[in-house]
Amino acid sequence: MNNSLYFGDNLDILKKLSDDYPQGYIDLIYIDPPFNSKRNYNVLFEDIDLKDTKAQKEAFKDTWSNVSYIDTLNEIKSIDLNLHDFIDNLDEIGISQGAVSYLTMMAIRIWYMRKLLKDTGSFYLHCDPTMSHYLKILCDLIFKGKNFRNEIVWHYRRWTNVSNRFKQMHDIILFYSKTKNNKYNRIEIEPTESQKSVIERGYNVNSVPSKDGKILQLLVYNKKKVDELIKKGKLDLDRYGIVVYRDTTMTEANDVWNIQYLHSQSIERQGYPTQKPMALMERIIKASSNEGDLVADFFCGCGTTIAAAQKLNRRWLGVDISHLAVKLITKRLIETYGVDTRQSFELFGFPQDIDSAKMLANETKAGRFKFEEWIVEFMLGGVLNDNKNQTGFDGYLTFNINGDKDVCYIEVKSGNATLPQLNHFIEIVNQREADMGVFVCFKKQVTDGMLKSAKQQGYYKEKLFSNTYDKIQILTIEDLLNHKHIKMPQSTVGTFKSAQKDSPQRTQEQLKLD
Repeated sequence: MNNSLYFGDNLDILKKLSDDYPQGYIDLIYIDPPFNSKRNYNVLFEDIDLKDTKAQKEAFKDTWSNVSYIDTLNEIKSIDLNLHDFIDNLDEIGISQGAVSYLTMMAIRIWYMRKLLKDTGSFYLHCDPTMSHYLKILCDLIFKGKNFRNEIVWHYRRWTNVSNRFKQMHDIILFYSKTKNNKYNRIEIEPTESQKSVIERGYNVNSVPSKDGKILQLLVYNKKKVDELIKKGKLDLDRYGIVVYRDTTMTEANDVWNIQYLHSQSIERQGYPTQKPMALMERIIKASSNEGDLVADFFCGCGTTIAAAQKLNRRWLGVDISHLAVKLITKRLIETYGVDTRQSFELFGFPQDIDSAKMLANETKAGRFKFEEWIVEFMLGGVLNDNKNQTGFDGYLTFNINGDKDVCYIEVKSGNATLPQLNHFIEIVNQREADMGVFVCFKKQVTDGMLKSAKQQGYYKEKLFSNTYDKIQILTIEDLLNHKHIKMPQSTVGTFKSAQKDSPQRTQEQLKLD
């Protein structure tokens, strides 16, 4: 099975995968779902000086509602009555309807995730104090309490505002397994100063539970030193019910993880507000999977789980409801691990050929809007223009040449494209003093008159190297499906923030976009 990246509602995808793999096939699932926070979650674009910080494009909103959750709750009743009754009783005792709808949205998804796990599989749920106590009960019901493994505390330090409570410096990660036979690899970390002294001594003693109460356990860190102590009569192995040999200078990780929070200047940061550090994901993946195992994230956001799985030679599956997130993940993987990485995964949920592109274009009015999103934001990597009715263009790209930011307008036609429409777009480009413009339509709509009119608009001349590019370009859907792009200067700053390799000032552009 190839690596897979899906654009769409994860519940739909979970149900389909459950039908395709009824016995379960995933080794590890980690999710960091949106909390019940009453806020939007944004993919942040590179600062391109748009009015009112509109360089932030909304990627997805909270997907629960106070009405639609009732249908989902009835669906849960048909598959898990105990789970249904718990959520339904929360509604009865006065827990906020927003919390109940959120928990309903999460419950059915976690239920299907458990179903997709192998019997040796593990599940990690990242949550904050807003909902962690409710989510713990949900997971106890779905996984059964006996398969609860850990409540992991991710502890970090960061700057916070002064308030009338203790500073909030941790998240909770709930760790469950499908059965008692889950895969687990011991994780070693640097010891504390006190632990170093014990390791230097060569051994440590603790008590562990047994059928007869508690027995002493001898942990051997340096066999040579311990053998010398036994030989000198200073250590008697008969006193210990268990002897464990660990020839290491490291110590085993406990359930409190001190891992650096991603501060605003971190080289890892992609601009995603809930992004987690790679070190956190690598520890989870190493603990509960081996090379070649399948790791899945059904709320994959900016793709940290996916990037970590790729780095650690795991197969992976990612899902997100935002096409922008899927675009960002694709870009992140290519920039981090090389252009050949794109051949290592399949992309689902977008048109892959001209017939499926036409289907998207010919849908309802809402469907045509989605068609524009697909062209502007996914295929061209631009930004959709929220004020297109007032400004006359569907989207734009910016390019930074030696510190100067220029702009290219984008116009998309999902139906008929005509010479008057092209000329109207050219007029908008010229009136608003945009540097370039690209007109996108199906190949059969392009006429000789359109090609001539576009060519007559002259050229954009690159300031640094004096290269020239057609100021107005016609790009077909067929071109885009064949991986052709706008002919334009190579920008030093892209629309999306750049990923790291593995190993606001007002400008002329602002005036054009106001």
